[in-house]
Amino acid sequence: MELPQEFLARMEKMLGGEYEDFLRAYEGPRQFGLRVNTLKISVEEFVKLVPFHLRKIPWTDNGFYYEREDDPARHPFYYAGLYYLQEPSAMLPAQILPVSPGERVLDLCAAPGGKATALAAKLWGRGLLVANEISASRARALLKNLEVFGVENSFVTNTTANRLAEQFPEFFDKILVDAPCSGEGMFRKDTANARAWSLDKVQACAKIQREITQYAVDMLRPGGLLLYSTCTFAPEEDEGTVAYLLSRCPELELLEIPGCEAFSQGQAEWLHMIGAEGPCGTVRARRDERALRDEGVLSDKPGSADAPDVRRVRNETLQALRDAGILRDKPGSTGMFLPDLSKCVRLFPHRCNGEGHFLALFRKKDSGANGISEPYGSVDERNALRENAVDGRKSSVRKQKKSSQSMGNAGRDEETAFQEFFQYISAPWDLSRIELRSGQAYYVPEAAAAGSMGAGFPFLRNGLYLGEIRRGRFEPSQSLAMALRAEDYASVIDFTQDDPRARRYLCGETVEVDDLAPQRSSGWQLVCVCGYSLGWGKLSNGTLKNKYHSGWRMQS
Repeated sequence: MELPQEFLARMEKMLGGEYEDFLRAYEGPRQFGLRVNTLKISVEEFVKLVPFHLRKIPWTDNGFYYEREDDPARHPFYYAGLYYLQEPSAMLPAQILPVSPGERVLDLCAAPGGKATALAAKLWGRGLLVANEISASRARALLKNLEVFGVENSFVTNTTANRLAEQFPEFFDKILVDAPCSGEGMFRKDTANARAWSLDKVQACAKIQREITQYAVDMLRPGGLLLYSTCTFAPEEDEGTVAYLLSRCPELELLEIPGCEAFSQGQAEWLHMIGAEGPCGTVRARRDERALRDEGVLSDKPGSADAPDVRRVRNETLQALRDAGILRDKPGSTGMFLPDLSKCVRLFPHRCNGEGHFLALFRKKDSGANGISEPYGSVDERNALRENAVDGRKSSVRKQKKSSQSMGNAGRDEETAFQEFFQYISAPWDLSRIELRSGQAYYVPEAAAAGSMGAGFPFLRNGLYLGEIRRGRFEPSQSLAMALRAEDYASVIDFTQDDPRARRYLCGETVEVDDLAPQRSSGWQLVCVCGYSLGWGKLSNGTLKNKYHSGWRMQS
């Protein structure tokens, strides 16, 4: 593929002896990945169930490479939400950010939903996931992916970072900012983006990133964690944005990211390139600073003196970085302080079986205890959290059956219609969190203030949309079906993965199912494949009338 010459020149300067390996990586085939939805199925069960050729992705708990011929986007399990198709390196940010059930989590730039669905799986239906996307069309795609995954506790917003910050000051325990970027790491995947690349675009993206991340810091609770990521190699957007954020937000500290053989460390010395080519603009450094150090011309040893001409160029560059907020004065010191950016992480395509990504993990300092979990707890601790979440879901079934609380502002007829249908559902939900509004039913997140969220800015969905009441009867939604398991509903039509009727159902066809002996001989049926829900159908005399969402249908 043809890559921009300015881009190649920068990469050669950055990579040195690895540059040729980097170029060769672009000649190789793309890697394809899928991430298991652990909200619905364990990794172990998934591997036993699917017919694909899988290889483990080393930096994830639940990610796998697959072969192109597997064609997982055409398999019924894809429509059941058992996995998400995602570029392997793009799985890393949500993997690194440690999220526990019950926390308040924000994915600030969430579309199309790869990282948001991964964070939701870590929450196990507890707490709150706010998934924001400024583009309305992309926000709709985000909502669909969350619904396919069966996410119950999301709040999908469609607004700017500054408006969110006004609504949620110091609200979130964990925040992911997978920022809009120049996309250098995805050139092999997206050749159109490579053709549109320019240094001006890099600089414009860096400006946006620095604005977005500062608003994210405003929304982070003291003691909370912020994960910043891009899919680019540009130092302006990566190390430059991290250093800028540290210079502007002294309450932040950069944390170590657990290592993996495929990772490369962040490079503080690449920041001098910003002075030469990027937002600092006017300074043209005449020689590579690292090369000057190697030659002994520059030295950081006490009492050493740099050559006057070189020292002037170096000082001009550093001053330009200081003016741009990239470098800051260390408290109590007259010299320049450059943060240790080696704690950041990059994935390069010549070092991993994937594309490119950059990550930096921050903590917002807090002098007192606040109940926010420490990053990277032990496996036993994480498993205990999962077990507690499952136990909590089971015990809440009893609460649901005993509850007589009125649902929102619903009238008596609406509530009766809803309860007539809901008697057949045994999912571990609490009726006190169900709201009926103008004939629409929602299962809202448990987070405090959930009832008032959304005032003052656009949003697409607060919680799980359950369905609507028409002509005195409740009609369940596609999203409700995706949040249920076979054992959660009183009557199920369950296809095997090889049954051609599963694909015919997904294409919107009526199918004959009299051989499958559902629990109820008529009425609403939860249609499943191998016990995992696909959607709804209405049964009459052995014929299943198709109620699968028309906008989600498989193309035959």
